[in-house]
Amino acid sequence: MTRPERDFSDAVCQPFMLQGGDHGVLLLHGFTGSVAHMRPLGELLHQQGFTVMGINLPGHAVSMEAMGKTGWQDWLDAAKEAFCKLQECCRYVSVAGLSMGGCLALCIAEQMHPTAIAAISAPMAARNPMLPYAKLVSPFVPRVMWRARGESAGLLDDRYDIGYPGFPTKCAGDLHHLIQLARRDLHAVQCPLLVVQSRQDGTITADSADVILNGVGSDCAGMLWLEHVPHVCTISREVGRIASACAQTFRKAEY
Repeated sequence: MTRPERDFSDAVCQPFMLQGGDHGVLLLHGFTGSVAHMRPLGELLHQQGFTVMGINLPGHAVSMEAMGKTGWQDWLDAAKEAFCKLQECCRYVSVAGLSMGGCLALCIAEQMHPTAIAAISAPMAARNPMLPYAKLVSPFVPRVMWRARGESAGLLDDRYDIGYPGFPTKCAGDLHHLIQLARRDLHAVQCPLLVVQSRQDGTITADSADVILNGVGSDCAGMLWLEHVPHVCTISREVGRIASACAQTFRKAEY
């Protein structure tokens, strides 16, 4: 059974800008997801005084056909452009990304100068062994559908679980490239960072958090381990803990 189609006209799936103080936070969703996955985290950070921006990455929250016309460079460029927009109105700008969004956050830290970052469920490798070969097989298998979430579905807030039921296979190759890009230059991450990962994450390799923490050049790196929640933990019961840890990391980086 595959995941059902969702309506991207839903209000929680629209890009948002929540005006707060002079510390801005850019939120980046993951591969095939939407900004809805980041909305609960954004609202909690806004309650703590942050200005929060959430975007839909190119090709996302539209159609899988639209996604197939985009790739890793489009996603990274959009993330960097949004980061620069926040810099125009905020004294401090931090970035929090989920899954592929976590890799984008790492890339921003490697190439730009964020105040701090949070890499949430960020893969340094995926459990799917076919990911590195996605572009090779895409002419023969142009589309892959996600399996239904099964038991993990009850652990997520369905109101915000809005994304594609599958993906163009060639885009998985772009995801693989982005993971490799982020992993290659971890040493260039000098800003404070928080790494968040669930011990029950069945999507990314279990050592992803350790790879990040051992690879970055930052002197200030924290870890939040979660229990009994799946990969998209930003719409799980643990979102409050994630928000609190992010806020603490971002505030400390102001000094």
